[in-house]
Amino acid sequence: MKKILAFAGSNSKTSINKELATYAANLLNGVETRILDLNDFPLPVYGIDEEKENGIPFNSQKFLDIIKESDGIILSLAEHNGNFSVAFKNIFDWMSRIEQKLWNNKPMLLLATSPGGRGGASVLSIANNGFPHMGGNVVTTFSLANFYDNFKNNEIENAELKAAFLKAVKEFQLAI
Repeated sequence: MKKILAFAGSNSKTSINKELATYAANLLNGVETRILDLNDFPLPVYGIDEEKENGIPFNSQKFLDIIKESDGIILSLAEHNGNFSVAFKNIFDWMSRIEQKLWNNKPMLLLATSPGGRGGASVLSIANNGFPHMGGNVVTTFSLANFYDNFKNNEIENAELKAAFLKAVKEFQLAI
């Protein structure tokens, strides 16, 4: 059985991106899913001096090992000031010090959502353009704008948005 890893690029305990990633993972058929929380992998802030003095933290290797054990990744990115959240960028930077192609060519479904009208479009664009250089096999992307208006009762309510989301999930399912 294929193993799918799903997580949010956020450390918020009430992450709407974790809700979206979990929703996508639960729509897959015939797979084993593992939902991760960045809060379970505490790390010092990345810096070259920190690395020289203390080495690579165990939790960055642990997270990378989980990625390697998976057959596909669903990642929903929180957008902070048009970019990755600090929590995600930190674990991303630490893992890249272990292995530059950290995504290991795993098929990826990249998602983003926000309460606003752009739905994390900026961070999604950054990831979609950059992850392939880091071993990311981005199958497809989906951005959900106005999360609180469009996501209720644990699903996307707008029929047009839901159809586009289901299409993205199906494309990912076919790639794993």
